[in-house]
Order: sequence, then structure tokens, then C-alpha cells
Amino acid sequence: MTATELGDYADISRDHLDPLSYAVSARDRTIHATVAEAVRHGNVALAFQPVMQAGTGGRVAFYEGLIRIYDDTGRIIPAGDFIRAVETTETGRLIDCAALDHGMRQLTAHPDLRLAVNMSARSIGYPKWTKTLRKALMRDPTAGERLILEITESSAMLIPELVTGFMAEMRRHGISFALDDFGAGYTSFRYLRDFLFDILKIDGQFTQGIATDADNQVLTRALVAIAQQMDMLTIAEQVETAADAAWLESAGVDCLQGYAYAAPTIHPPWLEEARTGT
Repeated sequence: MTATELGDYADISRDHLDPLSYAVSARDRTIHATVAEAVRHGNVALAFQPVMQAGTGGRVAFYEGLIRIYDDTGRIIPAGDFIRAVETTETGRLIDCAALDHGMRQLTAHPDLRLAVNMSARSIGYPKWTKTLRKALMRDPTAGERLILEITESSAMLIPELVTGFMAEMRRHGISFALDDFGAGYTSFRYLRDFLFDILKIDGQFTQGIATDADNQVLTRALVAIAQQMDMLTIAEQVETAADAAWLESAGVDCLQGYAYAAPTIHPPWLEEARTGT
């Protein structure tokens, strides 16, 4: 097929797309280019959100580092706008590298800090990601014992055998693992048993408004029971009200995370605590 024929074919294909699909495709291409440019120029940061121990009156168990990417005007590009467009591309891998690099630098600089960093299972074996982790562990071997790697349920299920092998290798460095967004995907319980995650994070679709939602209460109790049977710590995500927090604590959830406690901030909270003595 000649270049002209390929161009004609592309035009025909676009003509057969419905307007909404074409608009979504065009938007994804644009946002991917914008994010790739931002990552290439290092316009990224981590925002930190505390994960609170239930029933302790506000004690922080650890922090999660959430990637923030800025466009050329300095505005944050919402993660929801680009994750789908980049998750299967090299840009997605470079975002994971940036998140890990920023997180490991914080762990090295602050020996009392425990931090969770997100990654996709697709980044397992990606040379730059692996090099970033190994270099950080050489600088500070204790950092692994304070690092939690969060892998989404949907990502882990793509390549479960590779994920289990990776987790076994990383545990030799003391690294812990959290299964993120649990309940949002289609985890096989056989694989859940084989993974042996340390932490199970219950997806926000179950926890938001749970104080008055009988169906989600039943589902969440079941998820907590599964985690307890497999000796996993449970974290409720996207907790936004005191009523929801109280119900989740009563249901036996170990930790809570969400705007009911604090929004993510690019200013490390532990530095402010050290400054004020709180």
C-alpha cells in the first residue's frame, strides 16, 4: 500500500469514527504529547497524603506519594486526564521512574519516613526503573524497609506470574507491597492468595458514603474479611467524611486515607511537623 493509499485509508477510518470517539482519540493524542513533554523536562513532583491508623486519634501510619505533572504554564495536569492515554506507553514507564526517584530521595533524606509509591506492573523489568531502585538502595540499604510499592489490581492481573516473582525478589530488600484499588477490577482469588500482598487498599467506590449505603457495607465487610484471612493490612481509600470514617473503623479497617484527614500536598508534611514541633 502506497503512502497516498495509507493516507486515504486513514481518512476513511476517521470518517467512520463517530464524533465522540474521534474527539476522545484526538484528546488522548494531545494530552499524551503534553505529558511526555512535561516528563522529558522534569516538570514533575510528588504530592504527599497521609494514611492514618484507625482508632488512634490521628496517628500517621505512612504517607503516599502521588505523582503530579505540570504543563508549560505551571498548572497541574489532572491524573485522570492522562493515565488512560499513557499507561501502556513508554511515557507511563517514565512517570513510574520519576515517582520512584522522587520517593527514594525523600526516604534517603528522612530516615524516619515510610512512604508508598505507585507503579504499574508494566514497569517491572523496565531498565530505567530497575536502575533507579537499585541505585537508591545502594545509597541507603534501609530505604527498602521503609518503601511500599503500590500496584493497581487491574495492572497486577495483566501479568500475575511476573508480579509474584518480582515481589519475591524485592522482599529480599525489605520492600512491602500494597494492592491498590481492590474491588475495582477482577482479581482471581487464587492469584490474590499467591501474590501475598502486605496491604489491601479498598477502592473508593465502596468507601464513599458507606455510612448510609447498606450494599457497600456488606461488600466492604467481605473485603475486610478476605484481607484478615490472608493476614493483610486494610486501608480504606477516598474517605471524605467523619461518618464514613467512623463506620469503617467499626468494621475493622486498619487505616484510612482521604480528604477527611488531609489533601495531598507537594510540601512534605513531616518537614512542617519538624518545624512546628507537632
